[in-house]
Amino acid sequence: MSVEKKPENAPASNFIRAIVEHDLADHKFANKKWAGSPGDAAHHKAGQVDHAKIRTRFPPEPNGYLHIGHAKSIFLNFGLARDYEGVCHLRFDDTNPEKESQEYVDSISDAVHWLGFNWKNGNEENLYFASDYFDFMYRAAECLIENGHAYVDSQTADEMRTNRGTLTEPGKDSPWRNRSVAENLTLFREMRDGKHPDGSLILRAKIDMASPNINLRDPAIYRVRRAHHHNTGDKWCIYPMYTFAHPIEDALEQITHSICTLEFEDQRPFYDWLLERLAEAGLLAHPLPHQYEFARLNLTYVVLSKRKLIQLVEEKHVSGWDDPRLPTLAGARRRGYTAEGFKLFTDRIGVSKADSWIEYTILEDCMREVLNQSAERRIAVLDPIKLVIDNYPEGQTEDCFAPNHPLKPELGKRVVPLSRELWIEREDFEVEPPKGFFRLTPGGMVRLRYGYVVQCTGFEKDANGNVITVHCDYLPDTKSGTPGSDSVKVKGNIHWVSAPHAYAAEIRMYDRLFKEANPGSGDKDFLDDINPNSASVITAQLEPSLKDAKPEDRFQFERHGYFVADKKDSVAGKPKFNRTVTLRDAWQK
Repeated sequence: MSVEKKPENAPASNFIRAIVEHDLADHKFANKKWAGSPGDAAHHKAGQVDHAKIRTRFPPEPNGYLHIGHAKSIFLNFGLARDYEGVCHLRFDDTNPEKESQEYVDSISDAVHWLGFNWKNGNEENLYFASDYFDFMYRAAECLIENGHAYVDSQTADEMRTNRGTLTEPGKDSPWRNRSVAENLTLFREMRDGKHPDGSLILRAKIDMASPNINLRDPAIYRVRRAHHHNTGDKWCIYPMYTFAHPIEDALEQITHSICTLEFEDQRPFYDWLLERLAEAGLLAHPLPHQYEFARLNLTYVVLSKRKLIQLVEEKHVSGWDDPRLPTLAGARRRGYTAEGFKLFTDRIGVSKADSWIEYTILEDCMREVLNQSAERRIAVLDPIKLVIDNYPEGQTEDCFAPNHPLKPELGKRVVPLSRELWIEREDFEVEPPKGFFRLTPGGMVRLRYGYVVQCTGFEKDANGNVITVHCDYLPDTKSGTPGSDSVKVKGNIHWVSAPHAYAAEIRMYDRLFKEANPGSGDKDFLDDINPNSASVITAQLEPSLKDAKPEDRFQFERHGYFVADKKDSVAGKPKFNRTVTLRDAWQK
């Protein structure tokens, strides 16, 4: 796969939009009916012509938290429905009860809402569960048996694997492939009734064991599995396979464009085969859904594998599914990433069938671009040392005025109090300055941003030789915004907060979780590539207005980057902040 970094002004391709526009121009779905809820051919025949010009769906399995790759699919499916007068369904593909839970259902619903979408359309809720269709799926399976398209296999898993063949050799027919319809129906009903142990029997589609597409070599469609289901409880002890359930779900919901990632491309022939067989039997009606595949998101410096994400969480390499360093949407939201930033990102990378790696910098740049426009500015001193203005009256305070957003004068200005003692950044003072250093030095002058010009008169060190206090005098006629502000020219401009007014806050300094672009590449363990500096906690001095920040309020801390009040740990009057992204890319080599 190639590494792709699109220029900001490059148009993003989206071949699926072209397909949708072509289908609409051909009136492909003009007469498709919709009865107001999912159902079979007879159900929809009694309905009206569908008011939705297209129907798409976002069909996550509720066995984990959504990640950045899912955001691409959400914007694609819900965006198509929005832009072409259609409807997008949220459907939980809950056919694997051992790994699914209500916790994941709730987190997925929250993530879709956070990205700006909902599944309601008028009186339609359009929130569905694959498990709601288990009765129809069972009926469809019996229909396949009755028409000679499915059989119960008694082979062991190892025997099935051996007889399946390889990419270059055809498979071998099961010795049970020619069981009679009556025997297959009896055995399948016994499976349903719990008369056979888990793994002892399996229902397979009867297609072609010599097919060059291994997915058509009599794929499994139902297995015995005694497991409690979060939605149907203990009603079933047999469950459909995903590849069997998915096309049926699409058809019952009258989906027009079933959009999947490329790993399902080889499954499309079975998708089509199954729907055609059920349509021939009168259970489904034309036009049938069609599956389209696009390249999934491959992003540098992250892992999107569900198995690896689970490992990171369960082995406590991170604090949980919403750890701000994780690529989960819950983590990204807590990090301060925005839905608008994800929208810009998905628009910028486009939709294609070609696999490529997207540089993580593109995602960060999109977040910077959005936050630069939306985030109000505030002052924070992250590594503070004391600055004392010796000639400023003790006990006196005066107001300085700072714009809330330099690009949006309509947001006005806020008061920043100034007093005799201030906090400044440690890096803004050097006893022996390097060449090109324009900030504070012994005898040197700088402007206190939004305040006065000051001149350093001395400094104090602790027992270890570390500077702890800087002393200066201020020039009273040089306050910013007054006629005398230009009377003294200085090259340096530093930020500060008044020590008596400052708010000491916990700041989480997050960075990329992995130090390598492709974690675990080659034969390495991906855990070996964890960035040991991906998280640190400091106590910073903030301007007093930040005490009022509410969870998920986002700001640019001047000179430092973009920060968000943590949605989980912040309390009224005492917010904690997470670094979302730096002002500039610090990872460019």
